[in-house]
Amino acid sequence: MRLVNFALLFLFVSCGPANESPGTANVPSETTEVSSAGMEPDEVGETLVISTTHWTNDREIGYGSGPVSEEMLLEPQSSRSDVWLQYGGDYSNNRHSPITALSPNNVDDLEFAWGFPSGTTGQFAVSPVVYDGIMYVTTSYNRLIALDATSGEMFWRYDHQLPADLRLCCGPANRGPSIHEDKILMATLDARILAFDRLSGKLLWDTEIVEYFKGFSATSAPLIVKNLAIIGVGGGEFGVRGFFDAYDVNTGDLVWRHYTVPAEGEPGYETWSGNSYETGGAPAWTIGTYDPELDLVYWTTGNPAPDWNGDARLGDNLFSDSVLAIRPDTGEREWYYQFTPHDVWDYDGNSHLFQTETLVDGEPTKAIVQANRNGFFYAINRENGEFIRATSYMEQLNWADAMESDGRPVINVEAMPSEEPTMRVCPGALGGMNGAVAGSLNPDLGFAFIPVIESCQLMQKGISMHVEGNLFTGGLPISVDGAADSEGNVPAYGHISAVDYHTGEIAWRYYDPQPMMAGTLSTAGGLVFTGSQTGHALGLDASTGEVLWKRRLGGGVRSQPIAYELNGEAYVAIASGNFQGIAAFSGADVSIPEGGQLYVFKVSSGTGESADD
Repeated sequence: MRLVNFALLFLFVSCGPANESPGTANVPSETTEVSSAGMEPDEVGETLVISTTHWTNDREIGYGSGPVSEEMLLEPQSSRSDVWLQYGGDYSNNRHSPITALSPNNVDDLEFAWGFPSGTTGQFAVSPVVYDGIMYVTTSYNRLIALDATSGEMFWRYDHQLPADLRLCCGPANRGPSIHEDKILMATLDARILAFDRLSGKLLWDTEIVEYFKGFSATSAPLIVKNLAIIGVGGGEFGVRGFFDAYDVNTGDLVWRHYTVPAEGEPGYETWSGNSYETGGAPAWTIGTYDPELDLVYWTTGNPAPDWNGDARLGDNLFSDSVLAIRPDTGEREWYYQFTPHDVWDYDGNSHLFQTETLVDGEPTKAIVQANRNGFFYAINRENGEFIRATSYMEQLNWADAMESDGRPVINVEAMPSEEPTMRVCPGALGGMNGAVAGSLNPDLGFAFIPVIESCQLMQKGISMHVEGNLFTGGLPISVDGAADSEGNVPAYGHISAVDYHTGEIAWRYYDPQPMMAGTLSTAGGLVFTGSQTGHALGLDASTGEVLWKRRLGGGVRSQPIAYELNGEAYVAIASGNFQGIAAFSGADVSIPEGGQLYVFKVSSGTGESADD
């Protein structure tokens, strides 16, 4: 059964026991710390209840590399292959590994090295951090684990104790930790941000971002800029007023807050009719990126609320579905660009941002490029926010008929939600490329590698009434492409598309029978790694899209692969573990059980040759 009613999906992920952390439902609310020396988590009697939720470490671990300095975070990923310090690899956010040993010439030699279970259900969406020979992993339901990056030995573990009444739109995901000096940071589903000692695992500080029960959550890795940890919130489906914060990395104190919906009298307020701005949404739930030369942070925003009924919020609804350029020291906005004015399709603007240079009238231009959830691949001048170009990266796109010269879409009025919809609107509410996954970019080839969902939907408008902490969607999309036709075929499918980011043209596509909802990783050796909802890890030729390597992992893949090189061996880490609610909504197979597992593969660096050799 692949068809699921969206209202039931929301009910499933937002209420009741589904929000209790698996394996910790009977744990006392207070956290217990236990040293891992001489004791593993499961070394207890069969009749005992495991009440420990925090295993710390008192051994000497790592290679003695010292703290991660601000200068190290400023270095490009190409400067060293033994680390993966940021969600996007480095501040460019391009997820492009400098490892040449991961190449088409030797990918057949890439073999399983070690694995580790998440012990949780829900999507295992992590992008791990690797430093000093240690891998830091977050799981669904906010487990944080430190592992030996070469063997998988566990050094310490923390299980965040979550309330049973979380306010979640789309599953219990966490997309990864962050690192600064000797601290590891994690944001949580109950809207908190925590810092830990990276070697011992001891909790250093714990700060509430906002009261979660008002409709808030946090699912992404914090972005570390200077001495700040910047994190945004989810809650667009609950009619919150979106924002992202900057916290002092050393103390956890709030430094500034930037609201994504203006208050009365502020710039952009005039784009909301009546008092609709008070419940305007525009969540900031994905990680941004930072240009140290321009000293600008780029952050994206999501849908206005309610999602599918815009009658009470007439206007463009700034600053929803936008990219904002922010001064990190003050939180002040320098410029913005809005992708989807007056969004009534849930086309969050939160998709992955890449920093690159592109040609404009023959001149190199600092740009941000993005495969937006609305189906267009954008190039925006990152110095001033000026529109450069937008082209479709999808095979099915009909909600807009064209793009004006200033980047404003020309809406197909037949695609507007209605009480009795009949038109298949493309893309559906998931996209396109969804913000829950990361793309990658190879600057040598000039390609961005984009995971794509081709699953159109009927957009049904409904009644909208706001009650704090409750869903506020104003309708729902009907997942028609997730249902089998008379011949048993399911219309939904997916692809990895290589987009020439200088022109917006498609260089190649790899097709998969189910929508692609895992991130991609590019390597200097000429590979693209990703995963499928059918439960396979894939290695593609970056120049052609040909499948060169394929391994069955079991569970559907929703994670963001990374690569690193230690002791003469190159490693690729990719986690499996799907969330059936979103899988069904996208049109994927829900018969595969949930449950997370991290897989790490390795190949000898000495046998690797670059794709150009």
